[in-house]
Amino acid sequence: MQTRLSPEFAGTPDGERAEAILRACVHCGFCTATCPTYQLLGDELDGPRGRIYQIKQVLEGAEATRSAQLHLDRCLSCRSCETTCPSGVRYGELLDIGRRVVDDKVQRPAGERLKRAALRQVLSSPLFGTALGLGRGVRGLLPGALREKLASPRPAGAWPTREHARKVFMLAGCVQPAMAPNINAATARVLDAIGVQSLLAQQAGCCGAIRQHNGDHAGALHDMRRNIDAWWPRVQRGEVEAIVVNASGCGVMVKDYGRELAADPAYADKAARIAELALDPVEFLAGQAPALAQALRRRGEPAQRLAWHPPCSLQHGLRLGGRVEALMRELGFELALPEQSHLCCGSAGTYSVLQPELSHQLRDNKLRNLMQLQPERVLSANIGCIQHLQAGTAVPVQHWLEYLDEQLAAG
Repeated sequence: MQTRLSPEFAGTPDGERAEAILRACVHCGFCTATCPTYQLLGDELDGPRGRIYQIKQVLEGAEATRSAQLHLDRCLSCRSCETTCPSGVRYGELLDIGRRVVDDKVQRPAGERLKRAALRQVLSSPLFGTALGLGRGVRGLLPGALREKLASPRPAGAWPTREHARKVFMLAGCVQPAMAPNINAATARVLDAIGVQSLLAQQAGCCGAIRQHNGDHAGALHDMRRNIDAWWPRVQRGEVEAIVVNASGCGVMVKDYGRELAADPAYADKAARIAELALDPVEFLAGQAPALAQALRRRGEPAQRLAWHPPCSLQHGLRLGGRVEALMRELGFELALPEQSHLCCGSAGTYSVLQPELSHQLRDNKLRNLMQLQPERVLSANIGCIQHLQAGTAVPVQHWLEYLDEQLAAG
């Protein structure tokens, strides 16, 4: 797509990167077929092609409007369009740039500014667990959109205590330890079963995605640098072989550290190394399947009917679609995929709070397709999807590593 940047953006890092992405787009429209919001709303401006055009107009000097801001807000950042695009357009990266540019020019209403600031500060804070506990105490008094986020978590089992020569870092995250503490503990136990020790760096916290997708790019970069600093001493000494990120949404962000900090001379090389080490659990365990299969032979519980919800961040962001299903099949389990498994469930980070109506429509559609499989459990790979889906069904929804952990313990 031919683009003529306005003098304001010509020669800037964001402008040059956006122009390169825009030039890759041939405006074919294949992306609209897999865009969840276009499927719901039927509005070209609420599909990738329309949003690309709105970003292009602003970068070429057109006035940024509240209308454009609303259409960009409605995007889930699911990146399904990237999987579909025959030209390899990096839409997610362009959207981040477009949102920054538009938000700089269009002031949001006070209520929106307050809500977004609260999400950025509270969710990524070490005090989030305390705030969550207080919220659960007054759950019945809160609006429905918040009340459903505050269900009591599955208790976390014990963290393994064995020492192993093989070590990995795990990203504990910010929301997950408070909302679903068993996911990290279960991941550590699964890794322990194959002789790998999981380490947590004390200062590592939010991956940066919450700030990145809510208008605070500088804050996101700060989160990235803090995590790199926390991990770097052991990484530099070669003491860890990977950084295992068991929330696929966070994994997308950590794998992008190298690009985000490429212009920072103090962090560029470190960020690139961290991005190389960052692995989703299914990537790390793929080479460990024989050892894991050996450990699982002790299990006594028969396999249940399992439905699989692949998070957008896993299948579109990380491009690992089909990998969990293949690994689980190798281990003796079958994961059934629902119809339209490529479409977002509506969680999408903070989207379910900021766009509750669209989010709930997408969740209802997703659960309807999942329940047609009559599962005894629904497995997924991202805390946001798990929490969002569980709020709409009585069927247990859990991380696939929690299920493996249970099977290991069954013997």
